[in-house]
Amino acid sequence: MNSRRDFLTTASLAAAGFALAPLAACSQDRPAPAPPAAPAASPAPAARAGALITRTIPATGESVPVIGMGTSGSFQVEPGSAEYDALKQVLQTFFDGGGTLIDTSPNYGNADTVLGELLAEGGHRDKCFLATKIAADDRESAETQWAESLRRLKTDRVELLQVHNLRAWQIQLPYARELKEQGLAKYVGVTHFVDNAHAEVADLIRRERPDFVQINYSVSAPAAARTVFPVAQELGIAVLVNRAFDDGKLFAQVADRPLPGWAAEAGVDSWAQMFLKFAISHPAVTAVIPATGKPHRQADNLKGGVGPLLSQAQQDELTAMFA
Repeated sequence: MNSRRDFLTTASLAAAGFALAPLAACSQDRPAPAPPAAPAASPAPAARAGALITRTIPATGESVPVIGMGTSGSFQVEPGSAEYDALKQVLQTFFDGGGTLIDTSPNYGNADTVLGELLAEGGHRDKCFLATKIAADDRESAETQWAESLRRLKTDRVELLQVHNLRAWQIQLPYARELKEQGLAKYVGVTHFVDNAHAEVADLIRRERPDFVQINYSVSAPAAARTVFPVAQELGIAVLVNRAFDDGKLFAQVADRPLPGWAAEAGVDSWAQMFLKFAISHPAVTAVIPATGKPHRQADNLKGGVGPLLSQAQQDELTAMFA
């Protein structure tokens, strides 16, 4: 779960919401200096100001906005509660701001049930690039879980089906591919969330070549840039970034720290935007998926996906700052 200290003022929240209203996910990236199948490195000069940057999925060339969202923790709420009602605005802000990609899992308590209800209630399903996971130890359990996931998400297919934390991947990845062949999932992938799994993940994606890999990456945990990202770029595998806020720990570290002097040049006016822009500034990254249950934080997150990306020198300065 990603969270942050609520240090934005009421006035700034209103301003953020106003500024984000016209966002649309239509910006196109320049090709990266990697093999042709790799995601693009930065927005093209012709990209419209204020639009969310998009990246292409190498397997198909389909574009997705670089700021997505997760549901762990943030969507684990009681239906009908104040938190549930807030999530309605979180989703509205997300889609109005040009977002599409939402990542969930049957392992996140009732998050997929809440997400499914809200997508249906708001009429958002057709705008959503919906990603979920298989988290089971055998084929029979996976089949049961998949049927339940579709029921809870109120859908008949998903855009991305991932093997959660490589769990029983020898069984579940072939099953996910069967579902893809049946048209029930458009893409398949694998996930993990800790540095000590990177070597295994890199080896697996090199051998199995899924459409997506999801991995942890942040200013305080940048190892994926050396381990997983190069393989993904070489083979044309889309990358989703989790833990960009290091489960919220980064916000405690910057509570009294000003942004770098060059932040305004990068179009950044909050630490959340800085952490997200760091993640998407690596050319291998397709999208980052921060979670929030607060509408004003959703608006702030989206602002991390517009404007110029960070230079390599700026990225290096950030990693040194949080080393």
